[in-house]
Amino acid sequence: MEAGSLPVELWQLILSYLRLPDLGRCSLVCRAWYELVLSLDRTRWRQLCLSCLEHRHPNWPIQPSVEPRSWRDTFKQHYLASKTWTKTTQALESSNCLSLFQRRKGRRRLCVGTGAEFSSLRAALAAANPYDRLVLLPGVHEEQSEVLLKVPVEVVGQGKLGNVALLASINQHCPTARLCNVVLMPARFTSVLYKTTSGYVQFDNCNFESGQLQIHAPGTCQVKFCTFSQSSIHLRSVALCVLENCEFISSENASVTVEGYPSSDRNWACKHLAMLAKSCAASVWEPDPAVCPVARQEGWGESLLEPVRTCEIVVGEERSSFISTVGAQALLGSAQEDTEFRGNLQAAKEEEYPALDSNSSDSDLSSDDEEDAQVAYKLPDQAHSLSHTLADVMDSRLQSNRLHALQTDLKLKSLQQELQQDKEAQSLASSLQGCIIRQCLFRDGKGGILIYSRGQAKLEGSIFRDLTYAVRCIQNSKVIMLRNDIHHCKASGIFLRLLAGGLIADNNIHSNSEAGVDIRKGANPLVLCNKIHSGLRSGIVVVGNGKGIIRSNQIYGNKEAGIYILYNGNPAVSGNHIFQGLAAGIAVNENGRGQITGNIICENQWGGVDIRHGGDPILRNNLISCGYSDGVVVGERGKGLIEGNTIYGNKGCGVWMMSSSLPHLINNQISRNSIYGVALFCRKDEAGDYPPGQGGSESFQEEREGAGGENDPDSEEEYPATRHPISVALVELNSINHNGAAGLHIKSSEALNVIANVIHANRDGGVAVLQSSQLTRIANNSICCNSREGVLVEAECQVELRGNGIYENSSHGIISKGEGVIEENDIISNHRCGLQLLQAADMKVTKNRIQSFRDYGIALFDEAKGLVQDNLIFQGRSKKFILRPMSNAEDCIVQDNVLLTFKKRFDMECMLINPPARPHIGGGALGSCTAAGGQRVSSITTRVDGGCHNHRSIFCTIL
Repeated sequence: MEAGSLPVELWQLILSYLRLPDLGRCSLVCRAWYELVLSLDRTRWRQLCLSCLEHRHPNWPIQPSVEPRSWRDTFKQHYLASKTWTKTTQALESSNCLSLFQRRKGRRRLCVGTGAEFSSLRAALAAANPYDRLVLLPGVHEEQSEVLLKVPVEVVGQGKLGNVALLASINQHCPTARLCNVVLMPARFTSVLYKTTSGYVQFDNCNFESGQLQIHAPGTCQVKFCTFSQSSIHLRSVALCVLENCEFISSENASVTVEGYPSSDRNWACKHLAMLAKSCAASVWEPDPAVCPVARQEGWGESLLEPVRTCEIVVGEERSSFISTVGAQALLGSAQEDTEFRGNLQAAKEEEYPALDSNSSDSDLSSDDEEDAQVAYKLPDQAHSLSHTLADVMDSRLQSNRLHALQTDLKLKSLQQELQQDKEAQSLASSLQGCIIRQCLFRDGKGGILIYSRGQAKLEGSIFRDLTYAVRCIQNSKVIMLRNDIHHCKASGIFLRLLAGGLIADNNIHSNSEAGVDIRKGANPLVLCNKIHSGLRSGIVVVGNGKGIIRSNQIYGNKEAGIYILYNGNPAVSGNHIFQGLAAGIAVNENGRGQITGNIICENQWGGVDIRHGGDPILRNNLISCGYSDGVVVGERGKGLIEGNTIYGNKGCGVWMMSSSLPHLINNQISRNSIYGVALFCRKDEAGDYPPGQGGSESFQEEREGAGGENDPDSEEEYPATRHPISVALVELNSINHNGAAGLHIKSSEALNVIANVIHANRDGGVAVLQSSQLTRIANNSICCNSREGVLVEAECQVELRGNGIYENSSHGIISKGEGVIEENDIISNHRCGLQLLQAADMKVTKNRIQSFRDYGIALFDEAKGLVQDNLIFQGRSKKFILRPMSNAEDCIVQDNVLLTFKKRFDMECMLINPPARPHIGGGALGSCTAAGGQRVSSITTRVDGGCHNHRSIFCTIL
């Protein structure tokens, strides 16, 4: 019959009544009939697949309501997989042509049960020939002693699953066997349900209750559509086995135990299992937005140039906005805001200091000379090197470069991109060795998977929920986890220790009672592209010499630190997005280390990065923004290299440090934070000064006892060669601008060096030294355009100011009540006095260039004393050079200063030419600089009073 002689719908109705063999024959008639048979996928093929008692829904137990792409292909795969047990070595070695002429031996069907041919399974096995089919009739079949399986047979239960129960302990001694549609329960004398040490066994659509399945190398198995209720599988040195579409419920220990390195002695079935595993392996794909709403945040960072109004991250929407805000409005918009700020500053100056009228006593200034004087006032802003460079150029060119770097470097990478760039990860993801577990459900038990003694396992597309732990990998073992869902575990989700490794990629790990991923005692896994969120403790913990590469993960909404590193933990953390945590983004504590590079850390409740108690990380090229407290916290005895980071828009300080810490803060962009740019305090931490879970509440006793550096072979692991040890805290080559209070706030009991920074346009003073019992060295900095004084030194503070350029600040250039040295600075065009010494100040002021357009160059008040010598002082509009009360003439020596009055435009332009405007940086750029004696100099800082109680940070105040 021609296919076109009837409507297609009628043909489909007719063919839907055919049995499977008839459908196969019809598909061979012609192409038109073949396409008709294919068109029955959602009707007849679906019916055939679901009605087969040997299989279950293809997406059971994970998503039984989701239909497969093709029911016909699914049925074909089930059918071929069910025949794997018959493909023995002899059949494999035979020629394909000769196999056509081989006479097929007839398979007998032997019935077992009441009223059947055989009354017991043992009797049927005694009479069975190889590959016979033993059908167990409905009922309970019990064997009183161990059953030896010596010939390859197929044992099938009749009727629906649950109608046939087999109470026996079976020991397989034949090459192959298959059990299907049977409930296996333990015999009275043992808990072992089935055991094989050499052959291959296949279980389809079976239930295992209160017993154990044991497979020892070179034996192997394939388990599909089975339920394990209070039962487990123990695999010892198995080269390759496959567990698919299984459910594990209420296990008292680990549901699956993988022990020993995969044996090189491979069973005949390993080739077939490898082919089956490759054919069924899903390609690495991005999570379905319908299933994982978080995945719909496509391209974190693609929208950097989009105008966004808020700094929120809305999980589940089309794209996140925090990078857009930080990137577009923060970085590109800063140049425009600098211009507006300087315009407002100029207006404020003109308002506070109205222009002198024509009756001024300044007889040397004619009306024509006033224009020249105004030019002289503007000259320093165009002449001095760093002030002009970073107030104008860094806010445009450099910040534009940072934006492009953020676009390319900080964009979250997909797993495909990671695998293309990382050959080791690619090799791990494609490996087929040990135990392969796919689309299984582990729930309501103690443990999911235990891998130990160099065992290997690969877990794909499975769900682990309501367990004590999901995966425990120890003792040089290896686990590969792809696209699993791990949640609501009573302890850590994934636990690796004792040199364990592997690949943990593209998993959704959330709502666990302890850490999502726990890495300790030398474990060194690859953790890529996971979503780790909503945990009751930390997202990832690296403890006790743990290592690992943690890259391209989304870590958010955890109650404690997103990543917690302590007790010599030393991971490489890069390219992650860590946001909306209820504590710190990353916490490095108790001698923890780590290389933390290229991450986006934002909107965390506590510090973006928290370093204390010997923590010594490398923190480089991260974006730390929009936090509800400080950007970076360096607490008591904290260390670390903090380099090249953008610390922006945090509600506390940009960087908050304690004087007992020893950080190296270099080349960071610290801007638009609500309080200080960099703050340093000397108050000691107390035991309670931790946010919940940020301190010592979690038990790490094992790691604490074994973390001593003398016993740790890795404790002397070298940092990169570019890192030099420092003995004094160092703040160097940073741009600190547009912060809500002082750029640099110092209240320290330790020595401090502040070198070659650009501190400008802050809403309070540039540098405030409120307490400094040891010397604070401030050298080669550009301090300009701040809303109050450039530098404030309080009483009893020891300060050395050398080689700085202090320009255009809204109040005095320098106010000092303390003691020390002010030498070779350019103090030009500040709104009030260039230098003011108050109270009991005792300063040596030499070789400075000082100019104040409307006030005194130097003003000495109260009991100020010291030496004012060899300074070059330029007269401003008011002809004021030095204000010196006679009461302290004996204690304060003023001598050999040069006083200059401008007459011509040429003189004004030469004011900062020889030498050029300070600061002078080696090589003419923002390079590294050294102090006298060749030792690198360093610096520390303190914190604002506004909004803080007892001069404590927000971090401490809330507690």
